[in-house]
Amino acid sequence: MTFLPFARKVGAATLAALLLGAAPSALMAATPADTLVIAAAIDDIVSLDPAEAYEFSGLDVVNNTYDSLVEINPTTLALEPGLAESWSVADDGLTYTFKIKAGLTFASGNPVTAEAAAYSLQRAVKLNKTPAFILNQFGWKADNVDTVITGAGDTLTLKVDKPFAPTFLYNCLTAGVASIVDAETVKTHDVGGDMGNEWLKNNSAGTGAYVLTSYKPNEGIILTARPGYWRGDAKIKNIFVQHIPEAATERLQLEKGDVDIARNLTPTDIEGLTGNKDVTVQSDVGGQVYYLSFNQKNENYKNAKFLDAARWAIDYQGLADTILKGAVIPHQSFLPQGYLGALDDLPYKLDIEKAKALVAESGIKDPTVTISVRNNGVYPDLAQSIQNTFGQAGIKVVLKVGEGAEGLKEYRARQHDATLQTWGPDYPDPNTNSSTFAENPDNSDAAKATGYLAWRNAYDPGEMTAKSQAAALERDPDKRKAAYEEIERTHQTTSPFILMFQQARQTGLRSNVQGFYTGGAVDSVAYWLATK
Repeated sequence: MTFLPFARKVGAATLAALLLGAAPSALMAATPADTLVIAAAIDDIVSLDPAEAYEFSGLDVVNNTYDSLVEINPTTLALEPGLAESWSVADDGLTYTFKIKAGLTFASGNPVTAEAAAYSLQRAVKLNKTPAFILNQFGWKADNVDTVITGAGDTLTLKVDKPFAPTFLYNCLTAGVASIVDAETVKTHDVGGDMGNEWLKNNSAGTGAYVLTSYKPNEGIILTARPGYWRGDAKIKNIFVQHIPEAATERLQLEKGDVDIARNLTPTDIEGLTGNKDVTVQSDVGGQVYYLSFNQKNENYKNAKFLDAARWAIDYQGLADTILKGAVIPHQSFLPQGYLGALDDLPYKLDIEKAKALVAESGIKDPTVTISVRNNGVYPDLAQSIQNTFGQAGIKVVLKVGEGAEGLKEYRARQHDATLQTWGPDYPDPNTNSSTFAENPDNSDAAKATGYLAWRNAYDPGEMTAKSQAAALERDPDKRKAAYEEIERTHQTTSPFILMFQQARQTGLRSNVQGFYTGGAVDSVAYWLATK
């Protein structure tokens, strides 16, 4: 069965019926005025339970069907009150008190209470799915969470095990795993003690602008607006996300008007849309950063002159303009734009003569680097360009091209020589990348601390480890920002990491679509503000 042409407006129920009986590749002839039709690859979804959702597509749904105590403003990306109208922290930095806004309800009509908020956070910790580590950082474990997270009436109390920077906690509370669920509804769907997890994989029980009406894996998602949303009713009644993994097909449907938004276009597709007056391209940054790193088990990669030579032997802007064609922007620090303390300056550029001189000063004769590269996407072309410019600077590069999974296994075991990689933040706080790039408490092989990128590269950051850990505890926001800036500048100029780019999202929109926000580097997409 294929989708029927839309000759008139259709409701969410009709859309759902069409979706559930449709083939994934089905096409539509028009989009109804009350429905935003989005082409995207959604095969990354594992679950739509906010305690489990951790992939981009799943978190997009969570961000529109649930809210949290603290929210990120979709237009300014600044922290603002969410379901909590206010909060405070005790002088000792260990106890936080949140006041829940009065009069808010879940989609079921049940009131939003501090008890529901406490249950939601307790539930996420007890289920211990992938994103639970974001909450575990504050000392919240299954065996203590009922006592350190408590709610009564309109007051929620959170106790942490260290006097963390308040911004650290607030930022983490904007993550999908901290979404507040309708406790009464979820409890009715408990099966075998799963706290409603199986049911919430395909249903919603939140306070968001939309309710999940239908989800069929690898086919599509339908969200329906709920009236009376506390941030203002959604502008468009229905959201229909259709799974279209092929970028060329997304582009074709966008050009024909079969979809309103295409989210997975390649730089080539974007270039092909030039001159189409019916389509606009919206550019925004994402959270992923691209980097080249060297394993310091090779003593050559502890040589400061050699590392500096490598930094001057990459054509950052040229690669962004050609091979990567707008899919990235040059970015040379580990915190993406939008994060507290992120550096936006670009101290390095391609300078072959400077790089050659630094190689000579390093004292390393005829240096050879083996770079492990995954064999898909832009990585091989990117690696070949680096091979070329390194060669001009006197550094021979051998490319070791293989499957991504194989290369990742090698990387995690510290068996690479050098590697070309990307890294995306786990939550919207600078600690997420600082702890990964600039901390390594135990550099021994036995530590197997693969969660630290510094460890994977056998890199001992020295005092940066303590400085990064201290930054997570700095309660003054300005001092915390300055601390991360200092750490980044040291890391930028001394570490075996060369940060090169930050992801740039390019979204294709029909020209009548306005107010569509992708969330930048710190949040997920917001559908409720979009109009057409």
